[in-house]
Amino acid sequence: MAKRKKSTASPDSIILWIEGRWSSNPNFVSILEKKGFNLDTVSTGKTALAAIKKKRYDLVVVNAASMRTSGKRICMAIKEQKERLPILLICAPDKLVAGNPECMSTILVLPFTSRKLVNRIEPLLPGDEARLMKIGPIKLDKDRNQVLCYGKKTTLTPRLIRLLQMLIDNRGNVVEREELFKKVWRTNYTGDTRTLDVHISWLRQAVEKNPRKPQLLKTIRGVGYRLDV
Repeated sequence: MAKRKKSTASPDSIILWIEGRWSSNPNFVSILEKKGFNLDTVSTGKTALAAIKKKRYDLVVVNAASMRTSGKRICMAIKEQKERLPILLICAPDKLVAGNPECMSTILVLPFTSRKLVNRIEPLLPGDEARLMKIGPIKLDKDRNQVLCYGKKTTLTPRLIRLLQMLIDNRGNVVEREELFKKVWRTNYTGDTRTLDVHISWLRQAVEKNPRKPQLLKTIRGVGYRLDV
């Protein structure tokens, strides 16, 4: 038996699949789920747009054949809302979209195999290494605003992401409080930097085994902070 090729896509990637009432045969959704892909399914373009507003997706698959349309309008609406979100369009031979519209990343015309579908999907999903910045025990996912450290995953605010990124960029070196505050808060006012201490405390909750005895994010009294990784 041939050895199955390991997927290069991140296991955390999420696909939004739009499937109408005339579902495909074979059922590609169940096939992909069995192969380990994470999918959310909706039945209309309207519900898809609402889902995209609430949740971050790495790819949208529009099964236009199951809706007996060309899918062009749905793809255009998705692109208007999320310009960089990749879209894979599945269409029937009698509902082909004219030309090569920029609103779609790739088009598959029925019939095709599940293997061909997977081959088209994987390049559109973020790779594990491309998506994560790994520094020592810290894994920073700026796309999802998350940090994974010592097996603990924490969602961070954009400001905390900027703060952690600056400390990572200067790891091993002391970063002065005023400099951190200026760049992370994007201001020249440094009269009161106490809010920085609160954010450092939140970061320690995310990256330290014991936030009360930090081993990674050190306080250098009277100067600033240093990330030791």
